[in-house]
Amino acid sequence: MTGALIRQVQSVAVALSERVPTLVRPLATPPDPRLKPVMGDAGPPFIGHAMPVLYDTLEFGRRRYQRFGPVSWGGVLGTKVVSLIGPEATEIVAANRDKAFANEGAYEYFIGPFFHRGIMLMDFDEHLLHRRIMQEAFARPRLIGYLDAMNPRIADGLAGWRPGRRFALYNAAKQLTLDIANEVFVGEKVGRDADRITKAFVDAVHGGQAYLRANVPGGVWARGLRGRRVLEDYFRDRLPAHQTGGGDDLFSVLCRARSEDGERFTDDDIVNHMIFVMMAAHDTSTITLAMMGYYLGKHPEWQDKARAEAQELGKDAIEFTDLDRLSTLDLVMKETMRINAPVGGLFRETVKDTEVLGHYIPAGTIVMTSTYATQRLAEVWPNPDEFDPGRFAEDRREDKVHRYAWAPFGGGAHKCIGLHFGGMEVKAIMYQLLLRFRWSVPAGYEPPIGYGTGPMPIDGLPVRLERL
Repeated sequence: MTGALIRQVQSVAVALSERVPTLVRPLATPPDPRLKPVMGDAGPPFIGHAMPVLYDTLEFGRRRYQRFGPVSWGGVLGTKVVSLIGPEATEIVAANRDKAFANEGAYEYFIGPFFHRGIMLMDFDEHLLHRRIMQEAFARPRLIGYLDAMNPRIADGLAGWRPGRRFALYNAAKQLTLDIANEVFVGEKVGRDADRITKAFVDAVHGGQAYLRANVPGGVWARGLRGRRVLEDYFRDRLPAHQTGGGDDLFSVLCRARSEDGERFTDDDIVNHMIFVMMAAHDTSTITLAMMGYYLGKHPEWQDKARAEAQELGKDAIEFTDLDRLSTLDLVMKETMRINAPVGGLFRETVKDTEVLGHYIPAGTIVMTSTYATQRLAEVWPNPDEFDPGRFAEDRREDKVHRYAWAPFGGGAHKCIGLHFGGMEVKAIMYQLLLRFRWSVPAGYEPPIGYGTGPMPIDGLPVRLERL
C-alpha cells in the first residue's frame, strides 16, 4: 500500500471516529473554587479518541489545544486520560516536585503486560535504587566499549544494503538497530534467532495498542503476550552464561552491577530490564535514524553538508571523542527529534489530588504530556513545521525559550537513562551511511505516520538509495 493510500485510509478512519457527537463536560468538580475543572469529552463509545491518537496524533493534539487549552481530557479505550500540552505543563509532570505523579499505574495499563517491571514502570525510592544500579551500564567507559563493538556491526550491516529506487529505509534501520542491540546488549552475533526475536519485540510493542485488551487467540493483545514470553525465555536461557562470564555487553554488565551499597539485581530484574532496555533503545533509535534519513533526503543541502563534515573527519568509523565534532549531524538530529519526537509523550498516574496550571486533577487519573505536540507549537517555536536545524545553532538556540520546550528525553528523575547511548548510536550509523550512500525522496513525499513508542513511518519510508 502506498503512502498516499495509507494516509487516505487513516484520514477516513479518523474522520469517522470524530463525527460521533459527544458531550463536553468536566473531568471532576474541583473541591476548591479557586481551581478550574479539566474540560473534555469521552469520544465515540468504547474506543474513545483512540483512532486520532494513533493515526492523527499531532493534529489531534493541536485541535485539542486550540479548543481546550493546555489541559483537557479525552476518552481512550474506556479510560479517561488528561492531556497536557506545552512546556509549562510538561515541566510540572516531569519535575514532579510534589510527588503527585507516578509511572507504574499509567504504563502498567498501556504496556505493563509486555514490559512488566521495566525501569520506566517503577517509582520513587525503588526507581532510584534500580536506576543507581543500572547507571553503571551507561557510564562513559561502557559507552566507549559499546561504540567500539557497534562500529564493525554497522559496517557489516550497511554493506548488505542494496541500492534501489524504493529502498525501505525505516525497515532497514529497524533491522540494523536490532542487530546492533543483539551484539552490544546481549553480546551475541546475529544468528538464526534474529527474525524470531525481531517479531517478538514488534508484537510486544504493538500489544499496548490493541483495541481489544484481552487474550483472544489471534488478537494483537495475544500476540503481544506471546512476544513477551518469547523474550523472557530468550533472556532467561542466557542468564547463566552472562552471570559467570566477563563480557562487556549490557547483559553481562547488569548481571554484575552493584549500587554503592552493594545491592544488585535479581534474575527477574535482569530479564525485565533487558526486555525493556532493548525495546526502548531499539525503537527510539530506529525512529530517529529513519526520520533523519527522510529529512536529509528531502533537504539535500543538509545531507551534503553533513557528508562533507564526515569526509573531513577522514575515518571509516567514528570514535567516542569524535561525537562532539559532528556539529552538523548534531543539529540535524536535534531538529529531527523536535519535529518527530521518538517518544511522543510521558504517561503518569496521579497518586493524590493535584493541580496543573490551575486545573484540578483527582487522584487515580491517567495523565499524558504530549512531547510531540509541544515541540510543534507555534507559540513556542517559530515556523514549527519547517525543518530548520539552524534553530539549534549557538547564535539562535530557539530551544532556550523554556527548559522543556525541547524535551525528547523527558526530564526529572525519569529522564531517559540511555540518552547518551542513543545519540551515540544514531550518529555512528549516520556517519557511516553518509560515507557510503547518497539518497533522496520524491518531491512532495511525506511518510504516513502511525504511533508506536512515538510517531513512526508506517510505509517503510521508501527512498532512492545510491551507493557512492
